[in-house]
Amino acid sequence: MATIKEIKYRLAEVTDFSDPYWLEVESDTRSGVQTAIKQRRKAIQADLDEDERLENMLRYEKELYLKGIDLIAGIDEVGRGPLAGPVVAAAVILPKNCKIKGLNDSKQIPKKKHEEIYETVMAQAMAVGIGIKDNQVIDEVNIYEATKLAMKEAVEQLAIQPQHLLIDAMVLDLPIKQTKIIKGDATSLSIAAASIVAKVTRDRMMTDYDDKYPGYAFAKNAGYGTKDHLKGLDEQGITPIHRKTFEPIKSMI
Repeated sequence: MATIKEIKYRLAEVTDFSDPYWLEVESDTRSGVQTAIKQRRKAIQADLDEDERLENMLRYEKELYLKGIDLIAGIDEVGRGPLAGPVVAAAVILPKNCKIKGLNDSKQIPKKKHEEIYETVMAQAMAVGIGIKDNQVIDEVNIYEATKLAMKEAVEQLAIQPQHLLIDAMVLDLPIKQTKIIKGDATSLSIAAASIVAKVTRDRMMTDYDDKYPGYAFAKNAGYGTKDHLKGLDEQGITPIHRKTFEPIKSMI
């Protein structure tokens, strides 16, 4: 009779519910075996559910694949709401039918998973472009226009020319066919990939700013108007990275 350890090892190789090995082990009444069966079934179901979710998030891309369009760039930004720091946009071209486990709108991914999924996206992407517009540009042209400029820069930074753009809630003045998708970071894998790249890129920048301008908790709040951030403003005033057209900074000047 196989040991429980051997059965666990064999179950780890089973990837679907039709595998005949289930019939062999289900009759084993040992509690350790029954527990291993339940755990493996749960893991397989989780993988199937995740694959279904990812498949659903490829629906916009698949519509384009059917038209012979394979080089699709997803575009998203992060940093429209903070009181300090830049707005950062990313453009990402993933390989055809690429599925990255756990990839979602960056706001839906646990923060501890951000770096891991970011690294996976960077490793698998065919091309990645980053666009950054600092607080001075934001103050000069407004946050909406600065966001569009950052997105255009991200597309221009791509090493591969995309055939189509999938953009989260924006339309860009570019000679490339594009689709505007509301809440695209939660419904398109390409846009979700851009979302996590933009998020991690900006978070790293804000961590560096936290070292340069201590007392505002930039590494923790990424420039958003948290209690610690507002306390820093009250005690130390504004920094060179604060947005002067945003309140309460505007009223402090």
